[in-house]
Amino acid sequence: MNRREFLQTGSAAVSGMLLINSRLAFGYQANSAVRHALLGCGNRGSSVAESFARNTSARIVALADIFGDKLDAGHDHFNKILASLNQPEIDSKLLFKGPHAYEQLANSKDVDLIQISTPPFFHVQHLEAAVASGKHVYCEKPVGIDIAQAKHALEIAKHVKPNQSVDVGFQCRMAPPIAALQEKIKAGGMGKIVTMLGNYNAPASTEKKPVGTGKDEYRLRNWLWDRVLSGDILVEQNIHIIDLANWMVGAHPIKATATGGRNVLNHWGDIWDNYQVTYTYPNDIHFSFESTQFGSDGVFDAGLKLFGVSGTATCPYSGPVGFSGPNAWSWKESEGTTAGSGQFAANGAFNDNLKFADREKERTFIDSIVSGPAHNQIADGVETALSCMLGRMAGYQKHEVTWDAMLAQKEDWPLGFSVDQFAS
Repeated sequence: MNRREFLQTGSAAVSGMLLINSRLAFGYQANSAVRHALLGCGNRGSSVAESFARNTSARIVALADIFGDKLDAGHDHFNKILASLNQPEIDSKLLFKGPHAYEQLANSKDVDLIQISTPPFFHVQHLEAAVASGKHVYCEKPVGIDIAQAKHALEIAKHVKPNQSVDVGFQCRMAPPIAALQEKIKAGGMGKIVTMLGNYNAPASTEKKPVGTGKDEYRLRNWLWDRVLSGDILVEQNIHIIDLANWMVGAHPIKATATGGRNVLNHWGDIWDNYQVTYTYPNDIHFSFESTQFGSDGVFDAGLKLFGVSGTATCPYSGPVGFSGPNAWSWKESEGTTAGSGQFAANGAFNDNLKFADREKERTFIDSIVSGPAHNQIADGVETALSCMLGRMAGYQKHEVTWDAMLAQKEDWPLGFSVDQFAS
């Protein structure tokens, strides 16, 4: 199977290539422009918003960021993007700066959709405001960095309106090779899954120089290095592979043991630079996951292997996708590629098996807004975030932790400073 065959044969809904209805109950006309606002003008946020602008009917109309220099850079960047698309520039009245910019977006009558691409600590707070305002929401992962935030997000999910669409940024599920593999596995192509192996080995993130001298600004600009702001690498970055494991199995883990630590990194911050986690899923399915995030050699390798009763499947970011056995199957366009040969993309825009993942995810999301049915992916996003927190908690506490024991703990991480100091 290749991409063309996949799009033709079957999984229009999964691939994101849905046709837009001519008239809609949601108040949008076919192919109308959804007015899109970006909250958080950083590297990943700008990449996703640009993809929305280039690949969907959404139109970037508003920007917001806590820092003025990031907002100005975003304004300049998107005005050039919009000019290339023959679309008008962003009105300066729809540029919002400071710690309360998210509330201004939520209250704006000129915005239909808010893309939340702020540091993970703020995701749930910003999600609550966007959902309460009735806006459609595209929220980057994770949905919460601690147990308290995860539980709060589940309460927010109950208030999503029937015609309000909320997506979580698990775009890997929408990559055509991976979506096709999941369909084959779900149909029983490799028999019952017995065990899984996963990895996410990435280079270290780079320092972001602050404009001012305050330690709180430094923390915000270098949030990837801060476990409270990011959730640590298992929750912030490795979450994509753990999400794929949950998706392939159709369940979340019920317990975990873990090791790891901060053995290489020596710059400011408190995130770990390596994890080794063993998850147990229902039906005694075991998942061994390991990750690293250090070094500057650019080496990058991420993926998932599944071992079934009648076959072994490979699901890497780069390399062959498919499974062996009596019902052997492969994604043709990945044949002959080398596992682990991909290049890390700090903005998340990969050019391997994930090349079309963002585009397909965004098209499906916009279609849910324009033609329905609406999405509410908050609970799924929380389930995966909690799966990562389970491994993190087992590592930090150095003993096995069950799902129920994790939920019973009062994990509630304070930020430790007020963002109101950045108001102007």
